[in-house]
Amino acid sequence: MSVSASFDLLLRGGRVIDPASGIDGLKDVGIRNGRIAAVQSDILPTSAKDVVDVTGQLVLPGLIDTHAHVYQYVTGRFGMNADMVGVQSGVTSLIDQGGPSCMTLPGFRHFVAEQAQSRVYAFLSAYLVGGLEGHYYPDLYRPDCVDIDATVKSAVANRDLVRGIKAHAEIGGFARWGIRVIEMAAEIGRRAELPVYVHFGQLWGLPASGTNGEDVDTILERVIPLLRPGDVLAHPFTRHPGGFVNTKGEVHPVIQAALDRGLKVDVGHGSHFSYRLARKAIDAGIVPHTLGADIHGYNTHVPAPAGTPDEPADDENHPFAGQAKFSLVQAMSSLIALGLTLEQVVPMVTSNPAAMLGLSDQIGALRPGMAADVSVLREQQGRFVLRDNEKTEVIAEKLLQPVFCLRAGVRHDATAPILPAAVAA
Repeated sequence: MSVSASFDLLLRGGRVIDPASGIDGLKDVGIRNGRIAAVQSDILPTSAKDVVDVTGQLVLPGLIDTHAHVYQYVTGRFGMNADMVGVQSGVTSLIDQGGPSCMTLPGFRHFVAEQAQSRVYAFLSAYLVGGLEGHYYPDLYRPDCVDIDATVKSAVANRDLVRGIKAHAEIGGFARWGIRVIEMAAEIGRRAELPVYVHFGQLWGLPASGTNGEDVDTILERVIPLLRPGDVLAHPFTRHPGGFVNTKGEVHPVIQAALDRGLKVDVGHGSHFSYRLARKAIDAGIVPHTLGADIHGYNTHVPAPAGTPDEPADDENHPFAGQAKFSLVQAMSSLIALGLTLEQVVPMVTSNPAAMLGLSDQIGALRPGMAADVSVLREQQGRFVLRDNEKTEVIAEKLLQPVFCLRAGVRHDATAPILPAAVAA
């Protein structure tokens, strides 16, 4: 080790994939003062104070999860610990989708964003209650529970934290209140000059009076005209009615036109995700722009600490009840198992979400001078079983697993208790 070492840390010998910089190859990454200092071949090990051999591993810009639920405690059983979903799972940045509202954003800033080791951003809920109890109480999400002026004011005053607006377009809401809530959310997005992220797929269930004449297959075609380029259609591969595949089993004809005029698609994996429907949409040429894990307390079992009763976080009677363990990296494996390439999936969790946040100059790349947010993954070859909530199984011949990440140059090993183990076929 040189006394006058050029770098504090050197990640040596890995396959660096940085879509934003056009890099894909064996490179070394030098880090100094918590920032990327160099990405090049054959950096001398003696030029660094500390060298980590990452030969045979993937070295990526810090992963960005576009669909997190980390307003822990305030959103009841729904909210997860930010760092468990984030840096402890190999993910350096999180976007909480609709947890905080204009009323509860100060608490989110103080107790979550400022306390977490992970970067945490928010897409502010269009609803005054935010994500209370994971939308377990649909009556809280009616039009008179939206304050357009207050939400715009909160979003504009908190630009560093609020990077978008979250709303819901699903059959239970439409049957109760029609399209009014979505119109209000779209107005908030326009006035705040922020993207609107729209949940599609059944969420609250139907009111006792039935569907009130609503047709789930018409929701997309009514909502899309309200949206602007850069707004996001979420849960395209949902197993619930109202996603990209209609009740006839066909990819909705309005989707391609929406993409052509600049709307974006986020996977929002979670327990909504259907391998059967995803394969159908992907085969029709629908390739998502971003990939969010959508981990929350209803679909992910957090093991209890040693010596305490091991009670699952899942509520089996809740429509979201699902897998035991999950991660963003596992969601990447899902898409690869469905036929997308690693090279197609990496931008979905790096450069594309950075653009969605309007932060491409700060995150999502390994350019010299940027904060050293780096994710290192192991790529296992073999035959592995992946299973969705419909009990459909796919065989993955490649399984990605997080090893560690750097957040501003600080190492965090992938030790989250929610990380799934590989299941051999």
